[in-house]
Amino acid sequence: MSLFSQLASAALGALTNSSNAGGQSAVSHVLTDLIQNHSSGNGLAGLVQQLAASGLGPQVQSWIGTGANLPVSGDQIQAALGSEKIQQLAQQVGLDPAQLSGALAHLLPHAVDQLTPDGQVPPQSGLASALSGLLSSGLLKG
Repeated sequence: MSLFSQLASAALGALTNSSNAGGQSAVSHVLTDLIQNHSSGNGLAGLVQQLAASGLGPQVQSWIGTGANLPVSGDQIQAALGSEKIQQLAQQVGLDPAQLSGALAHLLPHAVDQLTPDGQVPPQSGLASALSGLLSSGLLKG
């Protein structure tokens, strides 16, 4: 592992292990909110649709599909969700916007992959329990 990778992993670990008032990491809290309460009202389906419409279609399809997950950068996440949204979310949890978008870029592919085991976005009704299971199992930690 390169020095940069080690530093990036350490920084992500610090971000995902710093707990907020609810005991959930700040980044996991933001990720949960994005997945469950997407501004379109469609939860994960709305988030996936927004990311795909913002030029991340191949990446998103790889996360939903059963093959390897294509990577995404923090800059791509920020562009897809909007700088204003990232700024707002970062402020809510006390993180730098660049840190938050980088952490989301690392965790979002894994979360979407785990929430779509059959290659399909699940109905919103079953999403809360699936997401809760991911969080309790520690799978959304860096």
